[in-house]
Amino acid sequence: MNSQRLKLLQEYLKSDPNDPFNLYAIATEYRNEAPRKALEYFEQLLTQHPDYLPTYYHAANLYAELGKDSSAEEIYNKGIALAKLQGNSLALRELQNALDEFLFE
Repeated sequence: MNSQRLKLLQEYLKSDPNDPFNLYAIATEYRNEAPRKALEYFEQLLTQHPDYLPTYYHAANLYAELGKDSSAEEIYNKGIALAKLQGNSLALRELQNALDEFLFE
């Protein structure tokens, strides 16, 4: 985790709290070293910006890593539905493949 980059991202979030990318970038920054903190930001994204498709893959993956299997499956499925709704075939394939892999582990 790069503390300077995290500080800058926090400043971006303060200056533009309605931009989902700021939350997404912070969650990603916390992802490896503070996964529970990352999950807080992903959950905030899922609540405040449910149409921000990039969240779903990473949030579901993190839920799975943390042993929250039912939440992971639910988020994968919501992401798949959103990708279909948005007509995003690439995200749809990625989410479906991730769900399939998750279910068959």
